[in-house]
Amino acid sequence: MPLYIVDKPLTLHILTQLRDKNTDQINFRKNMVRLGRILGYEIANTLDYEIIEIETPLNVKTKGIDIVDLNNIVIINILRAAVPLVEGLLKAFPKARQGVIAASRVEINGAEVPKEMQVTIYYKKIPEIKAGIDNVIIADPMIATASTMLKVLEEIVRANPKRIYIVSVISSKYGIDRILSNYPSVYLFTVSIDPELNKKGYILPGLGDAGDRAFG
Repeated sequence: MPLYIVDKPLTLHILTQLRDKNTDQINFRKNMVRLGRILGYEIANTLDYEIIEIETPLNVKTKGIDIVDLNNIVIINILRAAVPLVEGLLKAFPKARQGVIAASRVEINGAEVPKEMQVTIYYKKIPEIKAGIDNVIIADPMIATASTMLKVLEEIVRANPKRIYIVSVISSKYGIDRILSNYPSVYLFTVSIDPELNKKGYILPGLGDAGDRAFG
């Protein structure tokens, strides 16, 4: 199943604090980091592993697991909102290489924003992605219309990674459906699926502008 909803009590507890308008900048950022680490561990459970034999300090041999793909991780940071989320992911994947992509959507003043809005990538710096070997994690705390994510996916799929993971905190059903209809093999991890998009393309109930709340 490509969609993973990580709605356990701890993640929902942290999400509640993120949603609360009274949560200050520092605690908002810290909670985003915490969710990044937790979601990273959830992803790690889906990576390829090998059964190995080791010897304990008591000179006893036993079987264990080596998650070999922990060494084959590339994290793509969609600037700027994903920075604290990526900080948490890096705690789960300390050997990961990191790339950044900056994108902006075309603003329409005084009019309802179309769900299939135009997005422009104006900066990207991506490390080499080894085809069929590397697992790419794309981080963006909010997936609303998914227009930005679809634009980023266009860049990533060309490299033919082993797997592509998308990590978000809140996603809209509309955005999820757009992503999985275009890229059915992508793994998508989120804490909550929110029901609505407003006229500006923001998720409701949402948590506000994640970048503004994290960086003041």
